[in-house]
Amino acid sequence: MVRADRISKRFGSTQALRDVDLTLRKGSCLGLVGRNGAGKSTVVAALCGLWVPDSGRVLFDEKPAPRLSDVRAWRQRIATVFQRSMVVPCLTVTENVFLGDLQTSSQKKVDWQGMRKRTAEIMEEWGFDIDPQANCEDLSVDQRQIVEIARALAMDSPCLLLDEPTAALERKAIDTLFGRVRALVAHGVAVLYISHHLEEVFEICDDVTVMRDGVVIQNAPTSELSKDDLVSIMVGDQGGQNATGGAADGRQSRRHQATGPVRLAVDKLGRESTQGTMREISLTVREGESVGVTGLLSSGVLTLGRALAGMETVDAGSVSVDDRRMRLGDREAAQRAGIGYVPADRAAEGFVPQLGVGENLTMTVMNRLASRLGVVSPAQIAAAAAPMAEQISVVASGLDQPVQELSGGNQQKVVVGRALIHDPSVIVAVCPTRGVDVASKAVLLDALHDESRRTGAALLITTDELDDVLDCDRVIVLVRGEVFARFDQPPFDREQLIAATEGIGRTAHTDIDDGGENG
Repeated sequence: MVRADRISKRFGSTQALRDVDLTLRKGSCLGLVGRNGAGKSTVVAALCGLWVPDSGRVLFDEKPAPRLSDVRAWRQRIATVFQRSMVVPCLTVTENVFLGDLQTSSQKKVDWQGMRKRTAEIMEEWGFDIDPQANCEDLSVDQRQIVEIARALAMDSPCLLLDEPTAALERKAIDTLFGRVRALVAHGVAVLYISHHLEEVFEICDDVTVMRDGVVIQNAPTSELSKDDLVSIMVGDQGGQNATGGAADGRQSRRHQATGPVRLAVDKLGRESTQGTMREISLTVREGESVGVTGLLSSGVLTLGRALAGMETVDAGSVSVDDRRMRLGDREAAQRAGIGYVPADRAAEGFVPQLGVGENLTMTVMNRLASRLGVVSPAQIAAAAAPMAEQISVVASGLDQPVQELSGGNQQKVVVGRALIHDPSVIVAVCPTRGVDVASKAVLLDALHDESRRTGAALLITTDELDDVLDCDRVIVLVRGEVFARFDQPPFDREQLIAATEGIGRTAHTDIDDGGENG
């Protein structure tokens, strides 16, 4: 159905792809894996017509791909769900689903009624209650992802490219997506599936292609590989053991009983929000401690993170940092209070795409670097940014390279580095490893835990990456906006955590306290 024939692509000094061969077959799902920067999304851009390879070619049914200007011809051949959100917030769900492909009636007028009906049919087929006339700016992150998937399905293309489609989805939505993918494959659609969740690759893909540094390293049926095999191939000489986070030894060496002063105190925080409602959330984080908070997307964990960072107002409750009450709903006040923030959506809130690595890293300390006249020199930015870029292993051509040119994993490193660079009292990191490979995940989590051990404190919030909280000293689970369970004795059992997020097993393994001195 689709074939990349020895395609190569260079961006400036970066050789993104080198002689890549890749084949999508009718009625088959191919997994594409590799570390951040391996070239996966660049391959997707070539296959869906975003750019022409420097050498090699893309073929559909062994015929050359259409001209880039022939958008309709590309839509007829291939549909794509991109890693970065392509939803236009100010448009409705229907307008986004049919963006660039408005349907017309027999009178050559835009058929809004027909498009709304088709959008409603797709949503009903998926089992999602999303109003076709709703504005996308009012939707949650997972709902916007569903809109993206609906757009791809509405094209009825014979090929489907899915680049990290589950990053913002709950397990129920993921199961629905996989069911739909299996049905499409059974009807002859060719699917390319990209994910850093290797268990998903084994669950949904027939074959897997591994890339490293812009080169295809191996092709094989998934039935012939184990997860450890795949990790080993992905990381190469660096070794799979360290890349997966060091297993139990690393966790054991970090865990301890924090006895320092309370750095963060949250008292009966409440908020009604489209991101998830909070009801009287109370918790504390001590100096030197890492506390994990997890739950489903609708549980209120994302609202909690945004409220602590000053990104969202609250209806009730208070937050104190180092025994000083913080003004809520004010990002600058939160930063002055000592809150360092890693947002869940790096593309929307995490960085300025056109600015360089150095400028993005030093945004939170510009006032420290500026002269009395408010001037900050490039040399000052470089001097401040270079140590942090090295600490978190940012891979870039230089500190002046625009962040939009980096891989997703390196963009996330910049976002985390920006939060760490001003030495916050408390780091609030929301989904800090979303969309990054196993090696980058280890680097980011190490940096966050190390910051908490160095007279700081860390609150790691996640909806979909349990690995983010397994290294924490304590874990709190939210269900329907309330504290459902507190796990105070590591090591933590993954299955018990999953059960708790679903509201199961409260009496079996949960220690509920009142969120006070030892909360």
